[in-house]
Amino acid sequence: MERKLYPLKFEPILKQRIWGGTKLKTLLNKKTGSATDIGESWELSGVEGNVSVVSNGFLKGNTLNELLEIYMSELVGDKVFEKFGDIFPLLIKFIDANDVLSIQVHPDDELAQKRHNSFGKTEMWYVMQADEGSSLISGFKKDVSKEEYLKALQEKRLDDLLAKHEVAPGDVFFIPAGRVHAIGKGILLAEIQQTSDVTYRIYDFDRRDAQGKTRELHTDLALDAIDFSGGGQYKTEYNTNTNDVSKIVESPYFVTSLINLDGHVLQKDFYKLDSFIILIGVEGQAEIIYHDNQKETITMGETILIPADLKEIVIQSTGKCKLLEVHIPDGESK
Repeated sequence: MERKLYPLKFEPILKQRIWGGTKLKTLLNKKTGSATDIGESWELSGVEGNVSVVSNGFLKGNTLNELLEIYMSELVGDKVFEKFGDIFPLLIKFIDANDVLSIQVHPDDELAQKRHNSFGKTEMWYVMQADEGSSLISGFKKDVSKEEYLKALQEKRLDDLLAKHEVAPGDVFFIPAGRVHAIGKGILLAEIQQTSDVTYRIYDFDRRDAQGKTRELHTDLALDAIDFSGGGQYKTEYNTNTNDVSKIVESPYFVTSLINLDGHVLQKDFYKLDSFIILIGVEGQAEIIYHDNQKETITMGETILIPADLKEIVIQSTGKCKLLEVHIPDGESK
């Protein structure tokens, strides 16, 4: 009997960070043990040295890269496989900022390829929980020159040039490569990004680790990567209706929509898409029904990969549930 591809879950890859906390355990039920500084859960990753491993079904124990080698376009779609081959193009994370992250920037595709033989890093954030008064940094308040930037950096007042945004659950920020940014203290979010682990740390608030050491800064590398333009609308505005699907981000690298359900059954077909689908649980719980009434549960803090060959699913919730739905667009970036 032929075994068909099905909704795939993966073992979280947990990362200790100097700014990490305990929300991944207390709010998202991650198995972090007694650690109090887990900052990231890599949910779906093809990054070398951090490749996700399947946790459910007959493919349990196989890595994402092994699935790509075996199933190729059946897993990711014809055009996606033609473009990316055996590289999975997206990286999905949950991030718990118990303290402010460093102020940083990521290079675009061209610069990352030249320097690191890597993709660039465009990303987006969906805020799942935020302590009262929490804020993040995205972009400059206004256009600045390189000279102004370097002077402010030297004088340790870079913060004065940057745009700060108080946040609440459901807020979305799209962070194109080149935009200076930092996640603030008290924020739990889902991050969708290109497959890249290239980060240029600009300023780390003179923070020291347990050994009394400061972390490396990348002042010179960052200079050529930064977009010095400022102003404008940094937060992504979107409309959402209950028991509906709302597109929130459309970029050359990924398209993200919000599925907002409340005791509803949603029929989904992906015949027009030549891509895998990623579902990320950001609130509540739902069942995914597929292949003659087989079921898989997705709860807040879980991520599921829907293979490109699985063209029809049903999403059923018994209460309030929100899922992010992510896929690769046609005609993706060069």
